[in-house]
Amino acid sequence: MLAHPAQKYTAFPPVGLKDRSWPDQVIAKAPIWMSTDLRDGNQSLFEPMNGEKKLRMFQTLCAIGFKEIEVAFPSASDTDFNFVRKLIEEDLIPADVTIEVLTQAREHLIRRTMDSVRGARKAIVHVYNATSKPFRDIVFHMSRDEVREMAVAGVKLVREIAATMPETEVTLEYSPETFTGTELDFALEVCDAVTAAWGATPERKVILNLPTTVELTTPNVYADQIEWMHRNLARRDSVILSLHPHNDRGTAVAAAEQGLMAGADRVEGCLFGNGERTGNVDIVTLALNLYTQGVHPGLDFSDINAVVRTAEHCTQLPVHPRHPYAGDLVFTAFSGSHQDAIKKGFAARNPRGDEAGERWNVPYLPIDPADLGRSYDSVIRVNSQSGKGGVAYLLETDFGVVMPRRMQIEFSAVVQQVTDAQGGELSSADIWRIFADTYVAPQAAAAQGLAYRGHHLVEQDGGQTIALTVAIDGQERVLTGHGNGPIHAAVQAFASAGIAVEVHHYEERSMACAPGREDSDGSAQACAIVEVASGGRPTFGVGVDANIVTASLQALCNGVRRARQGA
Repeated sequence: MLAHPAQKYTAFPPVGLKDRSWPDQVIAKAPIWMSTDLRDGNQSLFEPMNGEKKLRMFQTLCAIGFKEIEVAFPSASDTDFNFVRKLIEEDLIPADVTIEVLTQAREHLIRRTMDSVRGARKAIVHVYNATSKPFRDIVFHMSRDEVREMAVAGVKLVREIAATMPETEVTLEYSPETFTGTELDFALEVCDAVTAAWGATPERKVILNLPTTVELTTPNVYADQIEWMHRNLARRDSVILSLHPHNDRGTAVAAAEQGLMAGADRVEGCLFGNGERTGNVDIVTLALNLYTQGVHPGLDFSDINAVVRTAEHCTQLPVHPRHPYAGDLVFTAFSGSHQDAIKKGFAARNPRGDEAGERWNVPYLPIDPADLGRSYDSVIRVNSQSGKGGVAYLLETDFGVVMPRRMQIEFSAVVQQVTDAQGGELSSADIWRIFADTYVAPQAAAAQGLAYRGHHLVEQDGGQTIALTVAIDGQERVLTGHGNGPIHAAVQAFASAGIAVEVHHYEERSMACAPGREDSDGSAQACAIVEVASGGRPTFGVGVDANIVTASLQALCNGVRRARQGA
């Protein structure tokens, strides 16, 4: 049983801003966005990104439209330092993008950090030190004056070294870490001292970043803190006021929105909100919230599925199926009443409504899925009591086939087409037949496309070389490739034949025997499911065999065939 909280916790005191103006404000323009996916987001991962993934994420962030990207904590590791150098020395930074690097306000760390950005066209050097009383008293054993002077000394050193780097336009960013737990008068004192030490002017602005290092209060208190700083900062016209909300209380998006209403100019966060503890603010949600209010965020999420796949690949973290805007199921209605209302909303909409400037007004859908490269899916309910709608349930319970969520959506639509056409109920055997015809495909159905015929694998050069026999439009061919495993080798084999293949998702498991698929001894078989793209949108293929490698290669071939046929 939870103890009485009053015995252990103290409510955070309000700011006392009696004439606050932020509740009456409307966000009318997008903030400056700064992605920290490669730094704050990366350091929170169980397995941090390697060089290939960091570069892929960086290029994706640039393509989305971020103009400021925090790429590393260069003094923390050679890996981070070398990544910054790679970006600069190989000229991988677009001309309109500024990289950002983070350092604590300590001399040796600052010098290492400045070395990392030498030669860059533009760089933001982000210096921080903790300022709250618990850190002053417990962690650092420092007075207010000592903490302020640590910040000032760090800023002066950055300015001194920047003067020796005329080829690089250096912008200073300073964060009073633990801002939300710092006395406001002291946070102001430190920030004003930093601004003066940098010599900020309207032409040479300093970024003052006020983080909810740990989210301690309701979002309205954070907004009051931001408005108080906004009103009282010296040289306000020489300051870019920045927010870095964390999500310890689960209200980072609200805190960011209210902080912008309170006078902030800039927001730092990660695409899908990963970061230390409960994460940074979720920029996808924040940006698309703006979009639904008629404000273009200046970021391109018109192919949200591609952004999700990149983030999941690079971070190895799944995007929740109910994640706002980006989740696999957010544009999928299971409820009959929801489906009915949405259907009527679409029916009432002018087919050329966008061109006519018609306002979006479809029940239950706050945003047009098409704006994100998505579509609305009306999916019959999937559970044991749903009759013909128990598609996923029946496949899993009767055959052990567990479909990924995106595949459930795709296949449910296939089944619904069948039931709409023929009426009546479907047995589990009927559903298996539809599933096999759709994803596994008998040899006869594959005669006019691409079909697996056999393979031979050899261990070679620390990997595997495959001779993959396939039928392409009825003609047998042997494709060869080398990779770190059977799937990778097969992808390379397809590439040798001019067939580009990307594998987005792969899983395997044993399954109960499906009709007509039993081994001679009646034992269960292996089922492999692969999501691939080959010249079009991603789709799925399935392989079933006693041998998991064979099942995997069958699944790959079936997926490639379906992708090439525009399934």
